[in-house]
Amino acid sequence: MRTDRFVEARRQMVEKQLKARGIADARVLKTMREVPRHLFVGADMVDSAYRDEPLPIGEGQTISQPYIVAYMTEALALSGHERILELGTGSGYQTAVLAELAAEVFTVERIPSLSRRASRLLSTWGRGNIHFKIGDGHLGWEENAPYDGVIVTAAASDVPPRLSEQLKAGGRMVIPVGDTLQELFLLTRRRGKIEKKRLLAVRFVPLVKTRDVESE
Repeated sequence: MRTDRFVEARRQMVEKQLKARGIADARVLKTMREVPRHLFVGADMVDSAYRDEPLPIGEGQTISQPYIVAYMTEALALSGHERILELGTGSGYQTAVLAELAAEVFTVERIPSLSRRASRLLSTWGRGNIHFKIGDGHLGWEENAPYDGVIVTAAASDVPPRLSEQLKAGGRMVIPVGDTLQELFLLTRRRGKIEKKRLLAVRFVPLVKTRDVESE
């Protein structure tokens, strides 16, 4: 990543927001120090980019706070060879983080303008390991399944069964579940079954089905 005036802001973000709160994966911390979060927010939000809070990105969506991005990424336990499915491209920031840590990222976004904006921005990275699709996150991206990891950046009322089916043996899924009260879960496929572990309370925008959007 190119040098910019926010290098120190990212260092402080990693030290005070991530390491101080238990994020320990060295690869995740290095990536969070390098990926320029300020490029993924609007011009009026640039100076707030490294605060410990979510920020609006338009279309009623948000970019997650840095801690949550790091926490969810660390939960996937990436070593670098994985194929990852991301549901909810949004700004593309989480996508960029994943692309630095995994072999391939398949990212799905239901809002065309957000998907196109993220694709344009991430094309400047020069990385060829990100694949974009406009579609319903509940359905995943079946053509490229199975995946080593699945990360969902919007809250589902329950775990979509199609996503569980696209997770390979030993694979992990990180997903927020709930309506008013939401919790982040880690799902792991072992011996043909899904093991479910509660991680922490969170707040995300809802994972909306395409047909729900069309009916509004």
